[in-house]
Amino acid sequence: MKTRRIGKTGLEVTEISYGAAPLGGLYRACPREQAMETLQAAWDSGIRYFDVAPWYGLGLAERRVGDFLRDQADGAYVLSTKVGRLLRPVPTGSVPDYSYVDPLSFDADYDYSYDGIMRSVEFSYARLGLNRIDILYVHDIGVYTHGAAKNAIYQKQLLDSGIKALEELRSSGAISAFGLGVNEVPVCLDIMRHADLDCILLAGRYTLLDRSAVDELLPLCRQRGTSLVVGGVFNSGILATGPVPGSHFDYMPADEEVLAKVGAMEAIAKSHGVPLAAAAMQFPLRDPIIASVLIGTAKPSSLTRNMETVATPLADGIFAEFEPYTLIAPPLGTEAVRV
Repeated sequence: MKTRRIGKTGLEVTEISYGAAPLGGLYRACPREQAMETLQAAWDSGIRYFDVAPWYGLGLAERRVGDFLRDQADGAYVLSTKVGRLLRPVPTGSVPDYSYVDPLSFDADYDYSYDGIMRSVEFSYARLGLNRIDILYVHDIGVYTHGAAKNAIYQKQLLDSGIKALEELRSSGAISAFGLGVNEVPVCLDIMRHADLDCILLAGRYTLLDRSAVDELLPLCRQRGTSLVVGGVFNSGILATGPVPGSHFDYMPADEEVLAKVGAMEAIAKSHGVPLAAAAMQFPLRDPIIASVLIGTAKPSSLTRNMETVATPLADGIFAEFEPYTLIAPPLGTEAVRV
């Protein structure tokens, strides 16, 4: 598989990468054997960049990814994990419902400070059982997750001392790159005014449907030499399923406007004899500032199917036909959007 460079670093990642949230039991249980089979399918498909986080299954996904990668040769893969949440043990059966099925018995506290980030990295080493982490993303900073009042506190933590921790880790060679792992554009613009980010893992805001990153963030990334890793290319599923009953956009049931836009997009794809999912997967990689497209699944068959959509030939000019049906995410209010 082709690779692309992360920012101005020497780090190369595969154009398609694997996101491990489903291995933590996101929305449905993921038995260990199934998790290992899915990771093997990703490896067999040529994927060599794996992304995980302490949040996914409250430590469970990190353990599983580490168990798989431990058997691979040094230097054969790139691994990213995240900081911003510290896990603490809780009694069995008392884990809050964060949409993870059968997670480990931990809860999470937000901490974007110097000490919090350094502790998070040490805990991740222990869960992974690995001695190397290539990329660290600051996870879910921003109004989208926290609301304006709480984010003001957390963003101050990050800018006052958390960025210093990341810079020290990068300059010491402990990591090769750092950035943000978020679902919104405004916080990326805010943090980039104060920090030199190598990359941003942006979910759902540079897709076939949602072009929120186009006007300001992409030009700034080109100017700064900051790569984007694009997650959520199906916008919570609707670009994979089409506008079927119960389809979701941005983690919630799709409204009539979104259903109509995706319906029009689906008709365009059908007129060219290709699945809408193929256009969704291939769209971000048309821009060289995009280093990788992240796919997440807990089923080997789904992973194989997604990889087939990447290889589906698309007609020249098809992407221009989708342009009239794109959208921009509405402005963030003061309350958290993703609760």
